[in-house]
Amino acid sequence: MLQKIADAIGDLSLYASVLEIGPGHGALTRYMLGKKLADFKAVEIDRRCIDYLKNEYPQLTLVNQDFLKTDLTILVNTPACVVGNFPYNISSQIVFKIIEHRELIFEMVGMFQKEMAVRIAAKPNSKDYGVIGILAQAYYDCEYLFDVPPGCFTPPPKVMSGILRMKRKIESLGCDEKLFRQIVKQAFTQRRKMLSNSLKSFAFKGNVWDTYASKRPEQLSVQEFVVLTNILSNG
Repeated sequence: MLQKIADAIGDLSLYASVLEIGPGHGALTRYMLGKKLADFKAVEIDRRCIDYLKNEYPQLTLVNQDFLKTDLTILVNTPACVVGNFPYNISSQIVFKIIEHRELIFEMVGMFQKEMAVRIAAKPNSKDYGVIGILAQAYYDCEYLFDVPPGCFTPPPKVMSGILRMKRKIESLGCDEKLFRQIVKQAFTQRRKMLSNSLKSFAFKGNVWDTYASKRPEQLSVQEFVVLTNILSNG
């Protein structure tokens, strides 16, 4: 399975930096070292893992920090790729930090709890489609690659895991990005209600808005949320 994950990560030679998050005892790290990358670092918060990795992989550049508090502008060069078997309890925060640093991070391939990975890659009109998926897909092409069954771990967890790839889009979002995020988050605070209700605090008007007013948020694509954002910012 580790070889399959390494194969899914693929050729990283075009990236100026590659960063592994949470290497633990280096299960994936040794496959990454085998790729002979020009700039490969691993961020690990657990001091015991750091000591183990220093002994096992003396050639590895290690950063003993909390990834969520790490200054990526100092740590990596652009274009960068992030990989890892991510800690499930902070996986959504990792994704939001990647989105925040999208000018640096062009690709991410990582293992998540399957439920989270499916949500990030979900398409409109599905129960898994929501805020994190829309915000990720606004800037990245997100693809759920394959399952990682519990039996691949010792001890086996009670949940299925999955591998997700995010590749940054070339084109810009095409709207006021701060307002876009506000609208998406507000729309999903009342997921089952029509947008005319959930977004009533916004002063939408005009025929284009009328097209979407009776729809629920999970029915709209990322591009349709962009259209709504432009209606408001131009209104």
